[in-house]
Amino acid sequence: MQAPIQIAFRHCAPSEKIRAEIERQARKLEQFSDRITSCRVVVEAPNDRHRSGGLYRVDIRLAMPDGKEIVVDRRQGEKREREHINVAIREAFDAAARQVDDFMHELRREVKVHDAGRLARVSKFVAGADYGFLQTDDGREVYFHRNAAPDGVFERLSVGSDVRFVEEAGEKGPQASSVWPIGKHRPA
Repeated sequence: MQAPIQIAFRHCAPSEKIRAEIERQARKLEQFSDRITSCRVVVEAPNDRHRSGGLYRVDIRLAMPDGKEIVVDRRQGEKREREHINVAIREAFDAAARQVDDFMHELRREVKVHDAGRLARVSKFVAGADYGFLQTDDGREVYFHRNAAPDGVFERLSVGSDVRFVEEAGEKGPQASSVWPIGKHRPA
């Protein structure tokens, strides 16, 4: 980190043990990027803990290159486990680590592009079985199973149906890992 970590406590006394845990977690973020310029952490204890339990909140703000700021606000999706301060800290820093990692992949232009799939036509179904075969435009035959066509798609397919699919290597040759119908007419 290029600047010292700033830690603030709300509704609770500062604790050296908590401060040390936050600093340890912040150092772990440097595994994902050595370009974090600053880190501000706010630990907030519940106001009414003596009456109803209550959950700790841990907010993190990280300054990154190109003016990017990563914000983790653990107010959504409250879990009872956050009654323990160490759980709240760990969950907040885990979320920050995922965001830093995603940002660095984006910065290096390593964003994953999803395969739009290839075109094929259902060539046959095996009677009484939960699988069939696709015929690709280049004449190859590709196995597909009911599980590759979720949400009732398998039942709606028939021989001659046009589909888009994602191919992978199977034990006995090419197979479709995902199959989607594309309508009545194939795109040119």
